[in-house]
Amino acid sequence: MAPKKKGLPNPLPDGLIVTDTEKKSWRLGKVIGSGGFGLIYLASQAVDAPVRDDTHFVIKVEYHENGPLFSELKFYQRAAKPDNMLKWKNAKGLDFLGIPAYWGSGHFEHKGTRYRFMAMDRLGTDMQKVLEKWGGSFPKHTVLELGCLLLDVLEYIHDNEYVHADIKAANLLLDVRQPGKVYLADYGLAYRYNPEGVHKEYRENPKKGHNGTIEYTSTDAHKGVAPSRRGDLEILGYCLLHWLCGTLPWLPLLRDPTRVQEAKAKLMSNLPDSVTQLSGTAAGSAELARFMLRVKTLGYKDRPDYQALKLILSEGVPNASRGQGLLDLHRARPDKGPEPSVPKPAGQAKPPARRTAKPKPVPSGHDVSDEDSPQPDLRRAKPPGKACGQGSRQARPAGKKITTLKAAAERSSKEEDDDYASSEEEDDDDASDEEEDGPARGRGLAGKAPQKKKTGPARRGPRVNAVESDEDYDPGPEYRGPHAPRGADRLCPALEKVSLRRSPRLNPDH
Repeated sequence: MAPKKKGLPNPLPDGLIVTDTEKKSWRLGKVIGSGGFGLIYLASQAVDAPVRDDTHFVIKVEYHENGPLFSELKFYQRAAKPDNMLKWKNAKGLDFLGIPAYWGSGHFEHKGTRYRFMAMDRLGTDMQKVLEKWGGSFPKHTVLELGCLLLDVLEYIHDNEYVHADIKAANLLLDVRQPGKVYLADYGLAYRYNPEGVHKEYRENPKKGHNGTIEYTSTDAHKGVAPSRRGDLEILGYCLLHWLCGTLPWLPLLRDPTRVQEAKAKLMSNLPDSVTQLSGTAAGSAELARFMLRVKTLGYKDRPDYQALKLILSEGVPNASRGQGLLDLHRARPDKGPEPSVPKPAGQAKPPARRTAKPKPVPSGHDVSDEDSPQPDLRRAKPPGKACGQGSRQARPAGKKITTLKAAAERSSKEEDDDYASSEEEDDDDASDEEEDGPARGRGLAGKAPQKKKTGPARRGPRVNAVESDEDYDPGPEYRGPHAPRGADRLCPALEKVSLRRSPRLNPDH
């Protein structure tokens, strides 16, 4: 029985070659960041040459026993196949759909340790960093444009039986080469709400209450109800309100999730006045108030009218920005002087004259097996520091996450049917269709690019063989929580500069 791994994996050697399930070889480069419980490496299919700093790809690597990356793989392989996304985008007349491209995945073993990996498009900085540079809030046109772009992404995800359940600025990533393109990343909490066309039933479960990022999580999630489409839209509404006003009424209460829940219920019950009073003279409050009113009328199983919601938000967007699929980050803020330039990853090299061609996307029909699914050990998170006062214009932290408590022991046959957060397998080929939704927390694929170093002649790294079977897999991860060892994020010294921010946590006793 393999020992359980905690926290981030040990860094792998530069130049290591791994093979995915489609028999494509990938060469790992430098570590450029971390996300959730994995390290993020520059990667290339040109295995005979060092990985360039301007490569198009990254690979996320986790210990095989961990579950967050498995949850993301299930989402991408079921709901985000490139052919399906292109077909849907064309049918909707869209030029852009902000879901990162998936290029492959697999397993490998290195020095007796098993790993899981996923190859993705390389993306740039996250919107949380941009928000901080703007002083904690965005102008009206930026907020409403973001809302319209995210409604397209959510409509696609919802049409493919999933909800995201963790929308926030830290999970919105800019394209490295076209910063106006924004992607919704981090599908570690993505939940299959409608497997095989059968919607989950509304059931409150206080033991599972307050799951998600506390500032934005829906009122359903506060009650322990499984995520739904209306929950995603409610989360989006809170995000838009925060980005416009720079604050939310419950920000000083984040240590007490019950009081946060009550404050959200009060805001929703007093619409539209609660939104207009919070925003004061901020432009765009009328559109957001109407948006929230529309979301409030949705039933748990209702399909939202996405086009009507987009129309509400687009009324406040200048005509020149409508329908372009790009976020305009280059206009000057009113009364604030010119806007700071859009941040790009440090050390980004200029594109070379010759570039390695992208591999073909993974074809449909190559899902990961649900027999491979790890069992999560969900734990309450640590308390944060003192919350900022109401009305602060400073940028809020990326999010305080609270996850539900669950044992990592083997699954009991007496487990309740309504335990939506269990890791019960949902694969189409299996008898059960329950989805795993472990608390994969991270910043997606954003990370600071390392400085270029002089390299000697290209040396081919060691090759490791892909693991073809998961028969010897032993579930039972230990996710980062109050008992994680101190300094777990310092396994790689390079990450002290490039690791993405981690949010303060709530006290499990509250």
